[in-house]
Amino acid sequence: WCRLPLIFILQKILKNVLAALYRPFWAAILISFLAMYLYLYCKKNKWKTFEALKKSIGVWFKSFKEDIEFRKSFFLMFYVSMILCRTMLYRDFWTNPLSDIMGGWGFKDAEGQLTTESIENIILFIPFIMLVLWIFQKELLRGQCGFFHTVWTATRTVGIISLVIEFSQLLFHLGTFQISDLVYNTLGGTIGGVIYYIIYKIRHKNK
Repeated sequence: WCRLPLIFILQKILKNVLAALYRPFWAAILISFLAMYLYLYCKKNKWKTFEALKKSIGVWFKSFKEDIEFRKSFFLMFYVSMILCRTMLYRDFWTNPLSDIMGGWGFKDAEGQLTTESIENIILFIPFIMLVLWIFQKELLRGQCGFFHTVWTATRTVGIISLVIEFSQLLFHLGTFQISDLVYNTLGGTIGGVIYYIIYKIRHKNK
């Protein structure tokens, strides 16, 4: 260790420090935003903290109980948060996010070990696009719930979102940019669109 050039020691320290900062970065931003939101709310209510919290919690649960749009938005935000944690927030810092641009296409990784990442990427976006179509049906489908239109809308939407995620990983060095992830995520959107169409037709066949 003592014989290592000073520049390599400094690079190692800098890499470890940056990695330690990157991992909790977005979680820290979210916590800070929520904390400042609570601060402003309590300040507006003249620091009657417990009354303010009780009132806000009561409004939240009342909205969740009575407002179906609120419940839909909550479930979508929860699932989006899960996806962000899975794809970005809990990823290690990578010095070269283009080191494996093609990614893995089978059930074995580069070392020959069994991996189910491809299946996980497909499954991950099936519930997501179904929630999106459920909530934004009018905006995305515009009253046209035909099979090809629904499936194409689902595929296109997930493809764009997946592309944004992959480029974000590339930009922030959180994980690696992989074409296989982009393809499998988009395939999950296609399957989710098919399932959504089938459920929609079953629910509206007598209407």
